[in-house]
Amino acid sequence: MYSHPRSLFGHTVIVTGASRGVGLGIAKALAERGAQLLVTDIDGPALTATVKTLETVAPAVVSVEADLSDPGAANVIVDAAAVRYGTLTGLVNNAIWIKNPTPFLGQDDDDFRQTFDTGPRATFQLMKAAYPHLKAAGGGSIVNLGSGAGTAGEEGFAVYAGAKEAIRGITRVAALEWGKDNIRVNVIAPFANSEGIQAWETVDPAAYRRAVDGNPMGRVGDVKTDIGAAAAWLLGDDSTYLTAQTLMVAGGAGVTR
Repeated sequence: MYSHPRSLFGHTVIVTGASRGVGLGIAKALAERGAQLLVTDIDGPALTATVKTLETVAPAVVSVEADLSDPGAANVIVDAAAVRYGTLTGLVNNAIWIKNPTPFLGQDDDDFRQTFDTGPRATFQLMKAAYPHLKAAGGGSIVNLGSGAGTAGEEGFAVYAGAKEAIRGITRVAALEWGKDNIRVNVIAPFANSEGIQAWETVDPAAYRRAVDGNPMGRVGDVKTDIGAAAAWLLGDDSTYLTAQTLMVAGGAGVTR
């Protein structure tokens, strides 16, 4: 069963945006299942606190403070994992810059650039940097983060939705090309109690309430026990015939898409 505390023993995984929200939840879930981790974030102090937390359960943790809008960050991150552990079996592309809900006409080129640089472009670069290491390890798993804002559309999130759908497109192509190398690439589209969702509740409580009330399970997912568990399964050895898929880890929301 993928929740077994040693289900990721022997796996080495990079998690981006690991200092808060979904990224932190995923990192905790992987640590509790025995994965060796490299965690990265732009927020240095928060990253230090994350490492201290993870060290209480993970067999090994190393961190790299990095700004994913820097085109050179991907190689720095992946090289650090390779040097520290000598191998790489998994990558979680979670980090992305997001603006508070804003009408379409209120979003500008700077919003577009920042969102796409830290989302699709960084995901693309990290996947390319990780590929030779995953192949050398005999295969591995990449988990990218999508969003219901993209799959279904959500008012106020035009640029973010576009970035998340770009990530899904990148994922599908890589999965088709890299399957022969035993590298799986999938997307999780979560509805989770992250800082982003909490900010949405504050900025647009009516839309937030509609989303929760309309959820078949009637709740927002937990970043570790719901989203992190799903990521752990995709990164582990119980999902070795699943690739090019989007898992709507959202309590039944988006079931028809």
